[in-house]
Amino acid sequence: MSELTLTVLRLGFLVLLWTFVLTLAGVMRSDMFGPRVTRSRAPKPRQASTPKPPKGAAAKSSRRGSARVLTVVEGSLAGTSVTLGTAPITIGRSADCTVVIDDDYASNHHARISPHESGWIIEDLGSTNGTYVQRTRVAGAMSVPLSTPIRIGKTVMELRK
Repeated sequence: MSELTLTVLRLGFLVLLWTFVLTLAGVMRSDMFGPRVTRSRAPKPRQASTPKPPKGAAAKSSRRGSARVLTVVEGSLAGTSVTLGTAPITIGRSADCTVVIDDDYASNHHARISPHESGWIIEDLGSTNGTYVQRTRVAGAMSVPLSTPIRIGKTVMELRK
């Protein structure tokens, strides 16, 4: 075997070895930290399209003690407010949620806040890390009083007038 052939085989083996090592490092990185999430500069929550309310619903939504705004108090969207209507508000990492939060501890479809006869209720949509109202983990549908902290990962929200 000539010296040139032997050198080419050695370099080929070295390239193959480094390709394997870098691929292995990439797989380990994605296992430890999850897939890469692209961040926009200023994520803006989308307002859900509100269907026409049924007859008599206008009287329910115009009650004095009813919440009108969902305000983010802590987290990447701090200071953001979403006007509440008659449609449910979904919260999560997915782009089709009403409030899109960029939080490693939030699921794609994490929670839903819906209008109810007595005010607003929150439901956890099967998230891994849970949804908390004050310090109580949400199991099923739970009523949310005004100005009570709702925690999803590192994000804290409140219902306000």
